[in-house]
Amino acid sequence: MFNKRTWALSTALTTAVAVGATALPTTAQTAPIVLEQLGDRSVFSDRVELKFKVKDHDGEMTVVSTDDASRTVVARITVQPGARFPWHSHAGPVVVNIDQGSLTYVEGDDCHEHSYGEGEAFVDSGHGHVHSAYNPGTTETVLYATFFEAPKQGPLNIPAPAPDCAQ
Repeated sequence: MFNKRTWALSTALTTAVAVGATALPTTAQTAPIVLEQLGDRSVFSDRVELKFKVKDHDGEMTVVSTDDASRTVVARITVQPGARFPWHSHAGPVVVNIDQGSLTYVEGDDCHEHSYGEGEAFVDSGHGHVHSAYNPGTTETVLYATFFEAPKQGPLNIPAPAPDCAQ
């Protein structure tokens, strides 16, 4: 009799735990922004100079160039709905490809916003160009960023204070 009761109690407890584990809500939260570096930072074995000509929202052409584009790194960045990058810059230019969702890029000099969607790309000039960006959508945004002139180690963003236009 003892064995039957023990077995029944054990079975009931196991079933309750199994059902509870699948039916109860989880308290785990997804991080607002996740950067996954895809491989090590790499260096060109040849001398590589890089130049982009980018037309801004006022129609002015800006030339973004580097004398040595060495130390590159590619990252996959996932941005949850409503999440916003803090104001920052980068050591060198960054090419951003939007793979899923949308991203609104905010210029630090005048707070002009430009939205990019799935399948679109843009160039951030780096070199002290302060900006922010956020996910305006209701689904996560996934982007791939190729950083040029990345530091040997450490963070890829250089924190910056919010510009006057963002106050």
